[in-house]
Amino acid sequence: MPRKLPRRSFRRWSGKGRGFSPQPFRSAPISEGEEYEVTGEAEGRRGDGIAKIKGFTVFVSGLKIGEKAKVKIVSVRQRFAIAVKAVGEVEG
Repeated sequence: MPRKLPRRSFRRWSGKGRGFSPQPFRSAPISEGEEYEVTGEAEGRRGDGIAKIKGFTVFVSGLKIGEKAKVKIVSVRQRFAIAVKAVGEVEG
């Protein structure tokens, strides 16, 4: 008769306090329709400019690195926002 093997248990991987627990998303510090003055900090994979508003990432179509522009927020997601250049010149 073959030897009886112990039953496999994956219980050691379950339970409280173990593993990764994701942090809840904080609410965005900006809202749709608001206008901000930003400076292009980087370029995204699709050629969009990337700016930060209060530490929140904003993708701006047509914004170049180092360019200052006034932008209008079009869409806000959990981790980023999408904006377009607003009509008007930015001083400085």
